[in-house]
Amino acid sequence: MIYSKGRNYLLTHAPKTGGTALMLALEARAMADDIIVGDTPKGKARAKRQKSLQTAGRLWKHATRADLAGLVDGAPFAVSLVRNPWDRVVSYYHWLRAQQFTHRAVALAKDETFETFVLTPWLQDSLRAHPYAHYVTDETGVEQCDAFIRLEHLTDDLAPFEAHLGFKLEVGRANASQRDADYRGYFSNTTRDVIADVCAQDIARFGYVF
Repeated sequence: MIYSKGRNYLLTHAPKTGGTALMLALEARAMADDIIVGDTPKGKARAKRQKSLQTAGRLWKHATRADLAGLVDGAPFAVSLVRNPWDRVVSYYHWLRAQQFTHRAVALAKDETFETFVLTPWLQDSLRAHPYAHYVTDETGVEQCDAFIRLEHLTDDLAPFEAHLGFKLEVGRANASQRDADYRGYFSNTTRDVIADVCAQDIARFGYVF
């Protein structure tokens, strides 16, 4: 996440949506007092000085708006990335398989096929409980987002944010998973329908199709 008082914006970063690439583009023009939390170069460089910051919840790269209560002042221009849920789950699975830390999702992805991964009930529960709105909802239950940026329509959806910033952003790729580009080949009819169900809110809201 990035919170810039100087440029009056807040970027919340839902996992596996291209957020790191956008953070890199933003930190290339970062101000000295921007709060940058993540595994980007400036995120790492500023980590020590940001340890003393007080927030209602965990201060980390995927912190939600509710987590950031006590840190964010006023009503900054709030942005967050979103991504086709079927594509996102494929990316998530392959990212997990490359990780070395201990977590049940990592173990599941490494030990099981993609089919079994998607059909695991607790994973479905987690996906259902964390729609994109979850990351931009504040501690009072009110959604705070001025621009949802669809990864598939990056250029168009960045425009309102770039207008706020007053400059164009050069967004490249970062943290790309080792996987086939076409996510559809990973799905059976069953797993396709499972994601359609558990991510129905995001699919309907942002107009995604398989």
